Amino acid sequence: MSLLIKALVKLGLFKVDLDYRLLRASMVIIYFFFGYQKWFDYEAQGLIPFFKHGPLIFWMYSVFGVKGSSYFLGVSEWLFGALLFAGFWNKKSGVLGALGSVFTFLATLTIIPFMPEGWAPSAGGFPAMVGNVAFLMKDVVLLAVSIYLLKQDASRVALAEPIGELSRTPTAAQVSST
Repeated sequence: MSLLIKALVKLGLFKVDLDYRLLRASMVIIYFFFGYQKWFDYEAQGLIPFFKHGPLIFWMYSVFGVKGSSYFLGVSEWLFGALLFAGFWNKKSGVLGALGSVFTFLATLTIIPFMPEGWAPSAGGFPAMVGNVAFLMKDVVLLAVSIYLLKQDASRVALAEPIGELSRTPTAAQVSST
């Protein structure tokens, strides 16, 4: 086992921040492609059961319509992806992207209990997830990644600026003395 660990270390897999950078890049890629899909009619139609049964997003159809709701999601996903991408260099942007991402996946996960025919009886007595519920289960991991990125970026912002400085604007005397 120690030989394996040494080989992994030599490959650079434990390099500082590699996991953080890979997770951030993965989320940017996911948001790009998922946001891209929202511009097509097949995707807008496929989202209908999610909107109809989402306790946090059901209102969007009455406000934006089917296509408008799909476009709204696409723009939101591209915005959060762009903020996460900017987070490579600007941690405050990363915090905003991660917050949007956390909200996104909390909203999608709330659909699971309300999705009709999302659970099928199984031979073992415990229901098996099917269809749209199975698709939504990926969002559990994406929520965890979003929380991880939020924690990392917020910690880095807090370390870069003392807590008092985050909420305080400089006085005229402080500005003139610099």
